[in-house]
Amino acid sequence: MFTQQHLTKVVEVAKLAGDAIMQVYSDTDLQVTQKQDDSPVTAADIASHNVIVNALAQQFAGIKIMSEEAADIPWSERKEWQTYWLIDPLDGTKEFIKRNGEFTVNIALVHQGRAMVGVVYAPVLYKCYSAIVGQGAWLEYQGQQQQLDISQQTVSPVPVVVGSRSHISPGLEEFLKDVGEHQMQSVGSSLKFCMVAEGIADVYPRLGLTSEWDTAAAQAVVEGAGGQVVRYPELTSLDYNQKENILNPYFIAASPAWFAR
Repeated sequence: MFTQQHLTKVVEVAKLAGDAIMQVYSDTDLQVTQKQDDSPVTAADIASHNVIVNALAQQFAGIKIMSEEAADIPWSERKEWQTYWLIDPLDGTKEFIKRNGEFTVNIALVHQGRAMVGVVYAPVLYKCYSAIVGQGAWLEYQGQQQQLDISQQTVSPVPVVVGSRSHISPGLEEFLKDVGEHQMQSVGSSLKFCMVAEGIADVYPRLGLTSEWDTAAAQAVVEGAGGQVVRYPELTSLDYNQKENILNPYFIAASPAWFAR
């Protein structure tokens, strides 16, 4: 049973990782290297990874950990995991490099294929989103904490669609045609999910490739707030650790009202 006290510990870990990231963020001589898949990585990614892995191992001994920066875990081993931490130490590395502040620390606890706990921390924005699915979701900002609840939210007359700042997918154009008149907003990292969880955006369609660590923590935040994250076009649950490939299918995050429209 995951409690509020447990969640507070994970939030503290995310903030420590954010502090490590910000030390690199202020460095005027930022070094960027490319991984094998051509995605960028910086010292901030590694520093955040080390902080999170060490802290989680100490505070939640025995729970397996999978991180974007340490993902080479054999499927034969990983498929046996019932519960594990799934982390993206620095989601939005391209936004970090651009220094636009739209990057996050993502920490999720996955249990039996579902993202059940999530913390998304945006250190530049001083926003920390956290959730336990079935118990609620919260936003901490400027010393205040508010509960997030979009379960009864209605769809805006002109729907607000949020999309990626760095990844434009071909399928999005067709999706937007079906939506009709809308307002498009672009933002980096898992903040797109968080805009849905806050009720700022009506829908986040991701019709392009992502990895499981990109989405798990923020999916928990949306679902903790009463929203839904589902595969598109199947509209079935977006789950985790169910296959060797860690790439997600296309998906949509939205309030229940969006799916009922």
